[in-house]
Amino acid sequence: MHDEITKWRRHLHAHPELMYDVHETAAFVVDRLKEFGVDEITPGIGKTGVVAVIRGRQDTQGRVIGLRADMDALPIEEATGLDYASTVSGKMHACGHDGHTSMLLGAAQYLAETRNFDGAAVLIFQPAEEGGAGGLAMCQDGMMDRWGIQEVYGMHNMPGMPVGEFAIRPGALLASSDEFEIVVTGKGGHAAAPHDAVDTTLVASHIVVALQSVVARTVDPIKRVVLTVGTFETDSSASNVIAHTVRLLGTVRTLDPEYRTIAEERVRRIAEDTASAFGAAATMTWTPGYPVTVNSEAETAYAAEAAAAVAGKVTDNTDPIMPSEDFAYMLEERPGAYIFVGNGDTAMCHHPGYNFDDNAIPAGCSWYAEIVERRLPVA
Repeated sequence: MHDEITKWRRHLHAHPELMYDVHETAAFVVDRLKEFGVDEITPGIGKTGVVAVIRGRQDTQGRVIGLRADMDALPIEEATGLDYASTVSGKMHACGHDGHTSMLLGAAQYLAETRNFDGAAVLIFQPAEEGGAGGLAMCQDGMMDRWGIQEVYGMHNMPGMPVGEFAIRPGALLASSDEFEIVVTGKGGHAAAPHDAVDTTLVASHIVVALQSVVARTVDPIKRVVLTVGTFETDSSASNVIAHTVRLLGTVRTLDPEYRTIAEERVRRIAEDTASAFGAAATMTWTPGYPVTVNSEAETAYAAEAAAAVAGKVTDNTDPIMPSEDFAYMLEERPGAYIFVGNGDTAMCHHPGYNFDDNAIPAGCSWYAEIVERRLPVA
């Protein structure tokens, strides 16, 4: 099936769609699922997600396993030069979701043809992983209860890891990601008369430096928290003007949920008190993002065993990493596990030169299928 699945993947790569606007991608998924003869297809879950059901040889006490793949692309101009590169300006599959979707479709075809399991496999094709919380939207649509999902599993490609190898760990695997906005207001003025102004650029610079103390002096040194101020904007573009306001945008990532609350309080206090000390004012807006992705212990072991059967070996205690993933919402509702599959020596995800390695397809498809056959064995 490798060649056929590769064609699907490259078709999806050439036609990327963003966030919830994945109508063509979802339609492509539905068409393939109909061809495979799956038992049930329900579009429109979580706005534009697709849920499909494949029933095994017999119902075994309602046993149901969920398998998830994401469908959306990124607002990036592709720079790969591939003959199947994005045909849509400013959009590309820079994170491999085209590969994830295609691998789950491949597993669906195999499972529908063989039915070498009891119970039911529920296939979850999710929109809006890239910042839109599509996983949460599908859960809020009642997906877990509606289809009786008992365990849920997901996968992501990993550049820098040998193609087809797997890595996983129990517990926290990926970080939460929250955003903050700080607006500093002072008193604008002429650069030649700073004594008549309240220099918000200076004040905001002190805030940026002081915010690093959240990680350096608030967090237990053996814990992981990353705080980044990514945007620093003044309301002036002239070299001889002292800005009246400055806007800072940043993120806080952590593997420990307790530090999400601590970080919010500390960022707010540092911004407000530092600004006050300089005669300015600061307001902080905190926007919660994806939670920590936490693999449950037993399901991680099942996922690792399936990976070892497929690949011969698996790293079962890999280091956690600080990107975030909205599969976390599904893991908050059901036990399950998220695993990495190697993508080889490629550009990193979210890079304009990134491309999913089609040589990873057999391993990914086989892992999805292996999970079902191991967790839903024929009686």
